[in-house]
Amino acid sequence: MRLTTKGRYAVTAMLDLAFHSQTKPVTLTDIANRQTISLSYLEQLFARLRKAGMVKGVRGPGGGYTLSRDAHNINIADIIEAVDEPVDSTKCGGKSNCHNDQPCLTHDLWMGLSEQIRSYLKGISLGQLLERDLVSEVAIRQGQEQIIDTIAIKERKSA
Repeated sequence: MRLTTKGRYAVTAMLDLAFHSQTKPVTLTDIANRQTISLSYLEQLFARLRKAGMVKGVRGPGGGYTLSRDAHNINIADIIEAVDEPVDSTKCGGKSNCHNDQPCLTHDLWMGLSEQIRSYLKGISLGQLLERDLVSEVAIRQGQEQIIDTIAIKERKSA
């Protein structure tokens, strides 16, 4: 099973949002800057996450995005599936047509692996990740780096 950039970025962006939106909505620009993800790519991902009911937009000054439900009620597998990322280790996409329109010799093995991965990711919520010390430390560091970068940009513009 290979998780593509789409799934990784969606989980990363959602974890960033979960951490930083605890006090106020978060803009996609802020997430893009902290996580070095293209803003246009984030917009595409968040359109799918909004459609799946995981995030909600807040309009107006101070607007941005927040989680639409508690972080403990959003699991990682649901995030990945919301952006149309399959959690599948089979060659056939789980259709059982991998060898002359029939299951291949190892089809059940790869289906079992897919189920184990899906089960593992379903068992982890954004809230559980937020409770990890390392996640908080990294999120705080990234926020500080973003502030330093913003100050440096302003200083260059005024010089």
